Amino acid sequence: MSTPTQTPDTTAPVVPRWQLVGGFLIIYVVWGSTYLAIKWGVATIPPFVMGAARFLLAGGALYAFMRARGAPRPTLPEWRASAVIGALLLFVGNGAVSWASQRVNSGLTSVIVATVPLWLVLCEAWQGRPPRLAQVIGVAIGLVGVGLLVLPVGGERQAAVDPIGAAVLATGALSWTVGSLYSRTAKQSSSAALAIAMQMLIGGACMLVLSLVLGEWQRVSPESVSTASLLSLLYLATFGSLIGFSTYMWLLKVASPTAVGTYAYVNPVVAVLLGVALGGERLPSLAWIAMSVIVGGVALVSLVDGRRRSA
Repeated sequence: MSTPTQTPDTTAPVVPRWQLVGGFLIIYVVWGSTYLAIKWGVATIPPFVMGAARFLLAGGALYAFMRARGAPRPTLPEWRASAVIGALLLFVGNGAVSWASQRVNSGLTSVIVATVPLWLVLCEAWQGRPPRLAQVIGVAIGLVGVGLLVLPVGGERQAAVDPIGAAVLATGALSWTVGSLYSRTAKQSSSAALAIAMQMLIGGACMLVLSLVLGEWQRVSPESVSTASLLSLLYLATFGSLIGFSTYMWLLKVASPTAVGTYAYVNPVVAVLLGVALGGERLPSLAWIAMSVIVGGVALVSLVDGRRRSA
């Protein structure tokens, strides 16, 4: 999952093609790889401990860097807005991914998270913005794909994905959607990078509190944390949060939002392939079909929404 952003500039500067290609590769591959990194991380680090460490490290470093560069001190209303966004997107949204990764493999986790554009259409319809017919079809297609994942089909006793894990991920995706909608009108810092840092600090602090309440820290010791989990945590903090988010922000300024939004249905493909190639994950044939259906529905919704916004 990505982080909330400020409204992008309508004027896009011309940049070399190789820089654009490099930027898209980062948000495609790096963000797609974070699901496997989370899976490896929670193998020996409790999920909310890992989330707290990830976002407090990344958010603290980015906040200090932006303030040193002269970003204005955030106001109380800006902190309130960041608290709501950070709680909805990072605490609930990413927290759901970290927790569910204990029950659902990384590829299927990314596929369920990719339903965010489908939730967005439903939430906007609830707000009084009726969707186009193609968007309704896309949502229906995506929900059919989710049904193929979580419902036993053809006499099978077991679904392709753990129902509890899928429900938690769906809740996280809905929370991400609500937070994204709120971020469109919330009074955030004029510095987009500083706003992201504040949201990461809030999300990390919430995860820290929850990890203490759940007693997760009692299960953490130097001997219990594997090297793979520790490296995954560092990768998530640096590449997943700092580099990935910074690149995403830059792309929003130099490329169209529709093009940047393609990460929503490219990430699942990357995550599934990495999970099979590096994580030793094996997906049943029905899961492959469901993934194709979900990604197709999300792509249809995203492309139609892109044309709608540019009209």
